[in-house]
Amino acid sequence: MEFPFDINQLFSERVSILDQTLVAGRKSAGRPDLQAHIATVIDELGRASAKAQQLTAPITSASKLQTQRHQLYLLKDAESNGGRGVVVGFLKVGYKKLFLLDRQGAHIEAEPLCVLDFYISENLQRHGYGLELFDFMLQHKNLEPVLMAYDRPSPKFLSFLAKQYCLTQSVPQVNNFVVFEGFFLNRSGSLCAPLTDQGMYGFFGSAEKGSPQKARRRDQTLLSDGERSGASGAEGSSVAVCSSSFPPAVGILPVLPLPQCGLLPTKGPPSSRPVPPPRPLQGQTHELP
Repeated sequence: MEFPFDINQLFSERVSILDQTLVAGRKSAGRPDLQAHIATVIDELGRASAKAQQLTAPITSASKLQTQRHQLYLLKDAESNGGRGVVVGFLKVGYKKLFLLDRQGAHIEAEPLCVLDFYISENLQRHGYGLELFDFMLQHKNLEPVLMAYDRPSPKFLSFLAKQYCLTQSVPQVNNFVVFEGFFLNRSGSLCAPLTDQGMYGFFGSAEKGSPQKARRRDQTLLSDGERSGASGAEGSSVAVCSSSFPPAVGILPVLPLPQCGLLPTKGPPSSRPVPPPRPLQGQTHELP
C-alpha cells in the first residue's frame, strides 16, 4: 500500500510496534506532523482490512488504538515506491477476558492474547509476508499460537493457521472467538482449572458477591469482550448464553454434636422414664424351633 509521504521516515524498522501513543521510533516522538501521517496509515489499513473481510465498519483505526490497550505490528517494504517504502500489512493483538468452554463443556475463565485484526495487501499476499509478520509477533510475545484466541477469523486466516502452525482442531465456543486443542493446557502441561460455580459468583466472598440475588442469576448470560459482534460488524461486546451446569443451591444442614445425633451414648444418669413393654406381633406367630 503506497502513500504520498515517505514511509521510511515514519517507520525506521521493518516491523514497527504501535500502541496508544502512535509513536514509531524516535523520529516520530514529539512530532505531531509525523504522528498525523501514522494515523492516516492506520486508518487506511483498517478500512482495507474491513473491506477484505466484508465488514460494514473498520475494527482498526488510529482513534480506537489510542483508547485501547492493544498493539499493532506494522510491516513495511523499504525498497519499493522509489525508495520511499510501502506498507505491506499489519497485525493487531490484545488481551481479552473471555469465558470459554473446554472439550468437556466446563466453563473456563481466561485472559489470553487475542488476534483482533490481520491484513496483508492483496497484491502482496502469498509472498511470505503474513508468516514473517505473525512469527515476529510470536517471538516478541514469546508465545505459541495454540495458546492464543482468534476473534472471528476468516476462512483464509484459518487456512493460514492450519498450513503454517497445524492448528486444525478447534474447540467450539458460543462467542466469536476460536481456540484450538491444546489451549486449555498451560505451560507446565496440566489442564487449566475449570471456572467453578463458586469461582464465578464468589459464594464465599463478600456479602455483595454472595448475595441471593447473585445466586439467582447464575443462569444469566456470560459476557465476553469481543470486537466484531453485532449486526453492523462494529466493535462491541459479544453475548454468550451459557447455562450453568451446577444444580440449584440447597440449604446447608446444621452440624450437630455426635451425642445429639444418637451416635454416641450420652453421659449422666439413666433416664427415669419407664420403658414401654414390647408390642405383641400381629398376624403371624413366630415360634422358636
